[in-house]
Amino acid sequence: MDGTLALIWLLTSVADMTANDCPNEGCLIKEPAQARLSYQFADVQFNDESIAEEFYMGYDSHRRKGPFQPTYGLSLTTDGSAWFGVGWKWTSQNVFDSPLFIETSMMPGLYAPREGIDLGGTLQFRSAFGIGYEFDNGSTITVAYDHRSNADTHARNPGLETLSIRYAVEWENGPQITSRF
Repeated sequence: MDGTLALIWLLTSVADMTANDCPNEGCLIKEPAQARLSYQFADVQFNDESIAEEFYMGYDSHRRKGPFQPTYGLSLTTDGSAWFGVGWKWTSQNVFDSPLFIETSMMPGLYAPREGIDLGGTLQFRSAFGIGYEFDNGSTITVAYDHRSNADTHARNPGLETLSIRYAVEWENGPQITSRF
């Protein structure tokens, strides 16, 4: 999968910014966003084989800059590996005037394999593509596919993929994490 999902994140977010943010108040203007806490279960795959199950917990920030919403994630797998990352998420407006949406993300992070696959280094980039549904109460359910690798920052660069289902809830009184981004 190499950098394909990262390229999709870049194209979707920059195209949205160019069409919707730049002509209005500015390309990277700070705006409020819906903060969400998410729980995700995934099948971890290596070389097209299922090798572990993953539990992922994420937080999407209460602010965004243009189309870029800061997002934070932590995952633990049944083979003992762990990953923590901070990055950006892009979410479409409702597709076809329905509760369906598309989201992409890019998150650099730190990976500890323990009994899991050696991915060639601690720094691992995780990029994802998902299709979701937003319920009337603001919660969402998303099916996502992601790829994790070190983006050739090390000589050895195998990758992991996950196929997941994520449930997210609005978090009105959650942490107000503010970044300089």
